[in-house]
Amino acid sequence: MRWMPLYVILILSFVNGIYILNNIKEFTRRRMALVSLAYVTFLGMILFTPMSFDGTGVYIMPAGIGQVNLHHINYDLGFVENIVLTMPLGFLIKQAFSNISLSSMIPIGLMTGAGIETMQYYLSHVFLINRTSDISDVVANGIGIVIGAVLLLVYQYVFEKKSKSIWQEI
Repeated sequence: MRWMPLYVILILSFVNGIYILNNIKEFTRRRMALVSLAYVTFLGMILFTPMSFDGTGVYIMPAGIGQVNLHHINYDLGFVENIVLTMPLGFLIKQAFSNISLSSMIPIGLMTGAGIETMQYYLSHVFLINRTSDISDVVANGIGIVIGAVLLLVYQYVFEKKSKSIWQEI
């Protein structure tokens, strides 16, 4: 029963992978879609299953309902790991919804972080995956998503600037 979230994540990823391979013919778009799917699958496995990643290795957490921290923000290695973990998610969100302003990415990032922590709390109580719901993670996820969106804008600016200079030389 504890591994039910992992089974769901893997089945959804497999079905989406088949869909991508059968329906996206352009190589660049297909590659981006498959890399994004691999990232989201990894993210789901780390966030919503009893598997945990501590920066040096993956381990299985014992059965339990986890803990909740709604008051104290810890600025430790886990905080930085959560920022780095969600930066690609911010990149993908901003890429998928390019009309969203950068200032709108802040509440989107915080709501996404709150959604992740709420889901961890729920899954910990239903499937005993022993995940901690933490306000620090909400803040770190929000920061990571905003940084990812900024990185996409920087990438687009540099890419467009290079392409304009190439066209000017011709």
